[in-house]
Amino acid sequence: MKPRARDLNIRFGQLQPGPLNAITDVPGVRVGHSNVRGRTAKGRDILTGVTVIEPRAGSTSQQPCFAGVHVLNGNGDATGLEWIREAGLLTSPIAFTNTHSLGVVRDALIAVDREQQPDDGRLYWNMPVVLETYDGLLNDINGFHVKPEHVAEAVRSAKSGPVTEGNVGGGSGMICHEFKGGIGTASRRLSDAQGGWTVGAIVQANHGIRQELRVDGYPVGRYMDQVDSPFLKAALPHPGMGSIVVCLATDAPLLPHQCTRLAQRASLGLARTGGGNEDHSGDIFIAFATGNQHVPPAAYERKKAATTDGLCMVNNDHISELFLAATEAVEEAIINAVLAAETAEGNGHAVPGLDAETLLQALRRAGWPGDATSGT
Repeated sequence: MKPRARDLNIRFGQLQPGPLNAITDVPGVRVGHSNVRGRTAKGRDILTGVTVIEPRAGSTSQQPCFAGVHVLNGNGDATGLEWIREAGLLTSPIAFTNTHSLGVVRDALIAVDREQQPDDGRLYWNMPVVLETYDGLLNDINGFHVKPEHVAEAVRSAKSGPVTEGNVGGGSGMICHEFKGGIGTASRRLSDAQGGWTVGAIVQANHGIRQELRVDGYPVGRYMDQVDSPFLKAALPHPGMGSIVVCLATDAPLLPHQCTRLAQRASLGLARTGGGNEDHSGDIFIAFATGNQHVPPAAYERKKAATTDGLCMVNNDHISELFLAATEAVEEAIINAVLAAETAEGNGHAVPGLDAETLLQALRRAGWPGDATSGT
């Protein structure tokens, strides 16, 4: 286990994390991974996978929650977002994978959910949410190695508790700020006076230029050698060609338009780490809120649908703390992803993991005081 940022006494922002400092600090949220590894008959390396985030226990299509999305830069792809924009409802788990596996993961999520529904002849539809980033440097992305059984494995393995980070699931082959990247997570818990709610973030980090990397506000990338950058020998024209996808969760009772506003704050967390300025990066963010416990699913028969529903919402005078929580959680999740990732090789390319001492040395050179009083 490589140390996380807080193990190194690095603190981000003003708010305190939840007990796990993970998206699973939000009650009911579960995360599962499936790793796809191997080598093809033609000698190509396979380094990819799937990560699944479940908002609630049980079928999300029967227990939807309010959600919103935000696209900072659209050089990426996703499924299921138009229904969220239209209706404000998340009706499926959220999956992260690689660019060319988006379709198979979407189809497999439908099949998994269909198996959970009663076989009573009712009409059925689902539009799963799948987000992607490109892992084609380390992974044989055109081999289409993610299969339905890997999606089913990720769903079966989804659980609360600590979340594995780094080279895992959908993040297996990802690169961040020219270091090995992947899955990272963090959380923030508001005080009772602020509402007592939790905001959690999970990212699939595959973006960024090393010289732009910032940690706790310090420009550490300026003090890191680039001789081991995978892009020095790669066929890609420049570093930073990649993407980041973010999922934010909260137990606050937010309405859909408020979820959209929360998703927008992922952009600020990304910016704090030195990302968000690349044309070739798909930066797509989703936020969901479980604070309304009884959001009704789509009625299969109109006569069974209630005419009205009683809902709750956070007063906008108290939503700023949630925005700050989202910003800080995304910032820390990105750094946790890079710290957790191990050095990886694939298809003739080597991507170094960021070791703790290298980061600490760069922080000290940048003026970091190295004590608990530091913070952005």
